[in-house]
Amino acid sequence: MEKVRRCSPITLALCLSVLILATNAQESIQIQSEEDNLLPSNNLAVALEEMLEYNQDKGLSLQKKASQVPRCDVGERCAIKHGPRIGKLCDCLRGTSCNSFLLRCY
Repeated sequence: MEKVRRCSPITLALCLSVLILATNAQESIQIQSEEDNLLPSNNLAVALEEMLEYNQDKGLSLQKKASQVPRCDVGERCAIKHGPRIGKLCDCLRGTSCNSFLLRCY
């Protein structure tokens, strides 16, 4: 009986230490998995930023991207004639229009 009483505190301490180690290991696994979940989004953000920088350096001008025609001053050439068709080079400023004979803003 005395042997059982001596072993029981030791067994209890051993069980508690195993339980504490198991919970600490589980918490560290959860923290590590949360960090792993954050890493792909960080990698995606870095890749997106690099792609945007590359496109800014190489990309088309904003006017061409938005399909906007630039503005012409008075007297500037606003159109070009291709056989029977007239191609628009730019929009004339407000109050002026593109003369279809001279192909200039007046």
